[in-house]
Amino acid sequence: MTKDEIAAVLAKPYAQELITGPEPARFAYDGLDGDPRVIPIGFWLEGEKILMATVPKSAKVAALRKNPKVALTIDTGAFPPKVLLIRGTAEVELVPGVPEGYLQAGHKVTTDEQYPDWEAGVKGLYDEMVVITVTPTWAKLLDFETTIPKAVEDLIKEKSS
Repeated sequence: MTKDEIAAVLAKPYAQELITGPEPARFAYDGLDGDPRVIPIGFWLEGEKILMATVPKSAKVAALRKNPKVALTIDTGAFPPKVLLIRGTAEVELVPGVPEGYLQAGHKVTTDEQYPDWEAGVKGLYDEMVVITVTPTWAKLLDFETTIPKAVEDLIKEKSS
């Protein structure tokens, strides 16, 4: 996909709702042993890039240095489901302190009353973090209103013939 095509998917109202909502991303990557991993993780956007932050010594940092190909899913459990699928390449960078985006991502899942204590705890814990920056190479939104999986679309066409 081109950058413009990816940007068009990410700009759709349901995609924006998922990106700015409280749901974590499900982040998939290959572990150092070659087996797949998927974890829930908070995230934020900068332009068309998806960013996350983690402990510098986490297993995913070493794995991403070895194989930077990743996939993310951001979805809702409500019906009809809304699902944003992203594939891309990850870069990792050690940064001092706690990135502002990490704090913003944390604020999406805490109440205004909880946030000050959470923020103080995070800032007290991390002297540095690793920022994982995912550059999307492919994106698709399934909202089950205007878009559905291709296999389902094909089955509907087949049944209506």
